Amino acid sequence: MQEVATLKSHKILFLNTLAFTVCFGAWMFNGVLVTFLVDNQVFNWGPVQIGWLLGIPVLTGSIFRLPAGMLTDKFGGKPIFGALLFICAIPMYLLSKADSFTSFAICSFGFGLAGVSFSIGIAFSSVWYPRERQGTALGIFGAGNAGAALTTLFAPTMLNKLTNNGANIEGWRQLPVYYALILVSMGVIFLLFSENKKPANSGKSFREMLTPLKHMRVWRFGLYYFLVFGCFVAFSQWLVPYFVNVYYLPLVTAGLFASMFSLPSGVIRALGGWLSDAFGGRQIMYWVLGASTLISLMMIVPKMEIYSPGRGVMAKRSGVVKEVTATSVTVGEQAYPVRVKPAVLENFDGRTLVLPTKQTWQEPVVAAGQAVKKKELLAKGVTRIFFQANVWIFAALVLILGSIWGIGKAAVYKLIPDYFPEEVGVVGGMVGVIGGLGGFVCPILFGYLLEGTGLWSSCWMFMFALSLVCLLSLHYVVKKMMVEKHPKDMRKIEGLEAEIN
Repeated sequence: MQEVATLKSHKILFLNTLAFTVCFGAWMFNGVLVTFLVDNQVFNWGPVQIGWLLGIPVLTGSIFRLPAGMLTDKFGGKPIFGALLFICAIPMYLLSKADSFTSFAICSFGFGLAGVSFSIGIAFSSVWYPRERQGTALGIFGAGNAGAALTTLFAPTMLNKLTNNGANIEGWRQLPVYYALILVSMGVIFLLFSENKKPANSGKSFREMLTPLKHMRVWRFGLYYFLVFGCFVAFSQWLVPYFVNVYYLPLVTAGLFASMFSLPSGVIRALGGWLSDAFGGRQIMYWVLGASTLISLMMIVPKMEIYSPGRGVMAKRSGVVKEVTATSVTVGEQAYPVRVKPAVLENFDGRTLVLPTKQTWQEPVVAAGQAVKKKELLAKGVTRIFFQANVWIFAALVLILGSIWGIGKAAVYKLIPDYFPEEVGVVGGMVGVIGGLGGFVCPILFGYLLEGTGLWSSCWMFMFALSLVCLLSLHYVVKKMMVEKHPKDMRKIEGLEAEIN
């Protein structure tokens, strides 16, 4: 960590951010490609297999983040980042030859190493900036998350062109080759124009570098990052099949909507860094976790169509049914009107609906000549309730949630150099491991939840529970810190609360 930011600092930050954008786009590659291949029946993979293929690259990019961060602290970012770009290009190219789930999984495990670019870039960017600029600098670097949006935005269109809109389906194999070429080109640019720099603790042994991991604070930061980054990664891929299956959108349109989630989240991370520098990472996290809990709760209600018993028609007195028609039931001399079932049930999908909409009708349950008693049911009521979960409202909530998580990602990494200024690579790498594991675990978990419940919105139920746990954890820690630092003030506050209650 240096005392003053220089022009060289800004150049390295630019190169780090550009390389991270390329790597992140490659890391999220399966979200579009696997959906395209399944949608076009190239491979017959179910939700669980899809979840694994989305999660495997994220697993690789997660479990190797800690060693990548340590290597960056030890040798500097230039050789480590440059080597990573060349290494990832190899399995990305081999993906073009894959023809089974196993080969896809192996190649995905290989190019998933692109995910460790985060811990390399965080450590390599941090050493070029002073403490008071860490939040802004790391927030700008984190904007490379937008690489996920670039993949979801452009890859579906490229797949359509390469396959001639499905006429030449094997044309999909060219796309991994193009991605491999981009990785190699970025590797050449990075090695030519970047300069190496190591942190002050680069002389420590690997055992000494791991010392900060004994602090519970590191694991708490990891929990928050599991939510704001891991779940962001998961949904960057999961939203493509979500929009295709729930809203019946074409793949290209689904990719466009998914980019509405990932692009703002990446770009706004720079703003999150500035806000964290200005107001403090902990205060920003309060707002982020609270908003995440609320929005996730709003998205739990699924798109649905329900048939339920409604208001029926009952006999006011005993008698014999004289006549039954579509519009009435006559008992004795009294006719009871019956609400007719619509000839064609309205298709609400074509309209823009915010609140649930209903249709009601009644169906006779008695026959002519049948004796009925007072208050006996003559016609049962049927209520059809339709909740559209309007796609535009859903997309707007997704955009807001992605932006909030983007701010949260920057806030977490503002806290790391505040508490561990010379161990950003190690601590940032460990936090990145935990966060990245969220990106691996969540798509698989979403697949099992979908299989078990049959509800696509089951993923939002999990998001609500996780957000609430993180919020309560943060509140508990802050309250504990307040008691330790200001015991008298806290006793006064608790006394006032007791009087009010």
